[in-house]
Amino acid sequence: MLQASRAAFPPTDEPHPAVQVVSGSETAALHGLSVERQELLCSLIALAVKLGLVFVAGISLARLTSAYQERMERQGELAAVLQLEQTKLLKARERFDHLFMLEGEQRLIREQNQWIAPNRLRVVWSNPEPASPTP
Repeated sequence: MLQASRAAFPPTDEPHPAVQVVSGSETAALHGLSVERQELLCSLIALAVKLGLVFVAGISLARLTSAYQERMERQGELAAVLQLEQTKLLKARERFDHLFMLEGEQRLIREQNQWIAPNRLRVVWSNPEPASPTP
C-alpha cells in the first residue's frame, strides 16, 4: 500500500510552492535570529512578571503599614483606658479595705452625711405642679 501511494506521487526536485528553499547559511542566520527573539521574548515576559510581583509586594506593604499604624493607635487608646480603669480599681479596693477595717462602719456613716439620724423623719419639699389652664 505504501508503494502504491509513492507511485501516485512521484518525487520531484522542485520544492512545493508553499515551501521556500533556504541555503545552509541563511538557515543558520534565521535560526540564530529566532533564538535571539525567543530569548528576548522570554526575558521580557520574566521582566513583566517580576515587575508585577514587585508592584503587588509594594501595594501589600503599603496596606500592611497603614493597618499597623491603625492598630498601634487603637492599642494606645486601649492602654490609656486600661490605665484609667486600673486607677479606679485601685481606689475602689482601698475604699473597700477601709470599710472592712476596725471602725469602718463609723467611716461609712461619716462619709454618708445625707443619711438621716435615727428617730428623725425626712421631709422632702417639692414644688406643686402648676395647674394646667382649662380651655
